[in-house]
Amino acid sequence: MARGQRPVALVTGGAGFIGSHLCERLSDEGMDVVCADNFATGSAANVVHLLDRPGFRLVEADLTEPLDLDGPFGYVFHLASAASPRDYLRLPVETLEAGSLGTRNALALAEAHGARFVLASTSEVYGDPLEYPQREDYWGNVNPVGPRSVYDEAKRYAESLTMAFRRARGTDVGIARIFNSYGPRLRPGDGRVVPTFIRQALDGEPLTVAGDGRQTRSVCYVDDTVAGLLALARSDLTGPVNIGSDEELSVLALARLVREITGSDSPVVFVDRPVDDPRFRRPDITLAAERLGWRPRVLLEEGLRRTINYFRAQRGLPPVSEWVVPAN
Repeated sequence: MARGQRPVALVTGGAGFIGSHLCERLSDEGMDVVCADNFATGSAANVVHLLDRPGFRLVEADLTEPLDLDGPFGYVFHLASAASPRDYLRLPVETLEAGSLGTRNALALAEAHGARFVLASTSEVYGDPLEYPQREDYWGNVNPVGPRSVYDEAKRYAESLTMAFRRARGTDVGIARIFNSYGPRLRPGDGRVVPTFIRQALDGEPLTVAGDGRQTRSVCYVDDTVAGLLALARSDLTGPVNIGSDEELSVLALARLVREITGSDSPVVFVDRPVDDPRFRRPDITLAAERLGWRPRVLLEEGLRRTINYFRAQRGLPPVSEWVVPAN
């Protein structure tokens, strides 16, 4: 890159939930951004506020085809994939192709430009974990032929391919294993637990908790997730590295907290757990803390309030008041 030239970042899946927040953050920091998306699950509405910014470009692209994009790129962030169970079960072959062909083409572009490549992998590579909390050296407990395998194995393959480029070709890569993220721009019908509970609470519907609700999740506000991706991109760490909150709570407790913040009186009802639904989710984030100086900053209650207010704004409703920790 020539001296004085602004750095350019490519974000595949940039019109998706996390991708759009990453594009916004990169642009805020003065970087030129190419946002590439096929809009299978992402939406141009997520980045429409960036279209008038200098240096921002939105490109419709099929990542399963070789990428022919103008650079030069300093970073390639590969986030393109269906991410919610509802989406990847609807698009099983496309999800596997995004993880295989899509990763191959994104890596090839990064290699051609000498760019730092950051793979957005997932905690789902651990499957239904037998280790607790999950460390990066845990190999996982994944059902390779179950319905969730189209996403789990796509990401496991993407990690393997990324490491193959690193070992065989010297490509500069970093792998982030993202745990459950939430925040504004999640779709109400996304199917993931946080937007589902918020939508149900605002609609006055019962909050549907799978199983007995004792299965746990560690949810991380999207601003913190993006900060973790950027910290990895600006480091020399290959990883994989866990990016997520180490604050664990049960799904039932999460449902009750959403109900409390929204002020909803919706009842909680229990439904069957999906096949291969993980029982526990809690990352060990020691590596991210020590090597990247990264930890989540946004408290769960505050992150949920911001997310709920986004959903309320979409309906033309006033925001809920600032979260106040209840007295003991």
